[in-house]
Amino acid sequence: MPQQAQNKSLENVHESVKIEKGKFKKILSFFGPAYLISVGYMDPGNWATDLAGGSQFGYTLIWVLLMSNIMALLLQSLCTRLGIVRRKDLAQCNRETYPKGMNFVLYILAEIAIAACDLAEILGMAIGLNLLFGIDLLYGVLISFADTFLLLYLQRLGMRKMELFIVGLITMIGLCFLTEMFLAKPDFGEVAKGFIPSIPNSTALYISIGIIGATVMPHNLYLHSALVQTRKIKRDDKSIKRALKYNFWDSAIALNLAFFVNAAILILAASVFHKNGYHEVAELNDAYHLLGTTLGTDLAPKLFAVALILAGQSSTVTGTLAGQIVMEGYLHLRINPVLRRILTRLLAVVPAVLVILIFGENEVGSLLIFSQVILSMQLAFAIIPLIHFVSDKKQMGKFTISTITKFFAWTIAFIICILNAQLVYEEFNNWMRDNNSYLFKLFLVGLEVGLLVLLLLTFIIPIIRKKDSEEIKEIHEPFEPFTLNEITTQHFSRIAIALDFSKTDHKIINYATQLAQQDTTLILIHIVESASVKYTGEKTDDTEAQSDLKRLEKYAHILRPLFKQTVIQLGYNNRVNTIAKICEEQQADLLIVGSHGHKGFMDFIFGETINKLRHKVKIPLFIAK
Repeated sequence: MPQQAQNKSLENVHESVKIEKGKFKKILSFFGPAYLISVGYMDPGNWATDLAGGSQFGYTLIWVLLMSNIMALLLQSLCTRLGIVRRKDLAQCNRETYPKGMNFVLYILAEIAIAACDLAEILGMAIGLNLLFGIDLLYGVLISFADTFLLLYLQRLGMRKMELFIVGLITMIGLCFLTEMFLAKPDFGEVAKGFIPSIPNSTALYISIGIIGATVMPHNLYLHSALVQTRKIKRDDKSIKRALKYNFWDSAIALNLAFFVNAAILILAASVFHKNGYHEVAELNDAYHLLGTTLGTDLAPKLFAVALILAGQSSTVTGTLAGQIVMEGYLHLRINPVLRRILTRLLAVVPAVLVILIFGENEVGSLLIFSQVILSMQLAFAIIPLIHFVSDKKQMGKFTISTITKFFAWTIAFIICILNAQLVYEEFNNWMRDNNSYLFKLFLVGLEVGLLVLLLLTFIIPIIRKKDSEEIKEIHEPFEPFTLNEITTQHFSRIAIALDFSKTDHKIINYATQLAQQDTTLILIHIVESASVKYTGEKTDDTEAQSDLKRLEKYAHILRPLFKQTVIQLGYNNRVNTIAKICEEQQADLLIVGSHGHKGFMDFIFGETINKLRHKVKIPLFIAK
């Protein structure tokens, strides 16, 4: 197998799950990643197409759900193969294969898709909160921001507990719809007939396109290729083959659960709405209110709303993980997880809030459809590279996919790309009809052409660009060799020592004397922060300043017999800025400060010096602990 790159996908949980001994425990060790993936197949964005299909055509389009589920299973199994064999996620492989500029465009598209997915989940949760508790949609959207730190807490608990949390949510969603099925009493004979392929008319074809287009989520392809790397497996062929097998069954079970939820929504719409003559139900609000009317019980709509909230909550966890994978894979950029979570959520919350404020709550349904169109635009740019990568014999070795698998994979890719292109084309045409601005129409045409060109490049570049299988892109700056003769032996000539008159002062001075020569100038610094200084912000000669000056003189008196050029310097008020300014004025070439060991809330109380200071000074900073 080719040499692996040094960067790890989801490094904080990479290979964090050990494979247990014993056959049953070993199998269970591999189960989990696909459940995080499955929530993307039952998120609120899918519900509208399921409701529309069931209310208009009864049980006729269940076969479309089954077909889309089979397609999803094949694609997700390709993701697991990529992650297990190459130990890289889809974003990392893209970065190695495509040109830098094109990679950046693919990254932006992936981020937009994740934001669109998060938008659908936020709206689903907000609608569920509105239906269940009567909370305004605007407040529901803002409340959804409160789960920003949920993922961070789950990650601290470990990968297995996060997976268990998601499995719990999926189980509750399944129980909600199982109860709905009991209340709706569907005709299972008619349900069975729905698995026979048929398309009654052009409207059914359009809804089928929507069902397939909304099923496979592009962020799931990035996510699954990374999540399988959380298992610590041996790198021999037997262990890899076993991991591929168990992950396939993990995907099959999890996606079948997702199929059950989607099928349950469609069957519910068929048995409750279509049967009673309600053939135009596609909005979540309408479904909620009609469930209570037609079934004659308040339990059914409440369970519907609860399942909607749970689906939105479970999906938002996986969306953030996908965002982390995309950013780190394409850009090799790691940012604070809290900031990453806030940015992802803001990209979804801000459009939702603006639409509700400007156009009102009636346009939320259109916004939900818009999010699915955005996802459809991105999907092809994830599927095509994926198939290329798992078909590469140089990189995959004996684990490259077979010819028959390639045939079905490319066929599925072609079908999904055509169907999604049709969905995007139809929506663009609708926007053109509703908007008379020529600039807007020109923008849409340019966007369509640009996406088509990018799609062709995505398909062609891996074929024409023959890359050496052993070539690994440098993560850091290129290595520049040096000789020992080039290493300077020059010592520090002017050392600044920041003292705060605490117990750490002795350690700081001790380190300074070890780094100094007899001709080194030691600059003893202390910052006066008395009440009068805080009030005026200027130099003062109060009692505290006089006392501090005397103490500095005592330190200098002890040091001068060995280091004759010891000077003292008082500063006032702002610790960070003043120390940096003194270092510059005294032309110091090293600064030594003491660390007190407090962090977090204690930093807020006592102030944070070192972290800010290291960005202010232009010389080396030595931290004495």
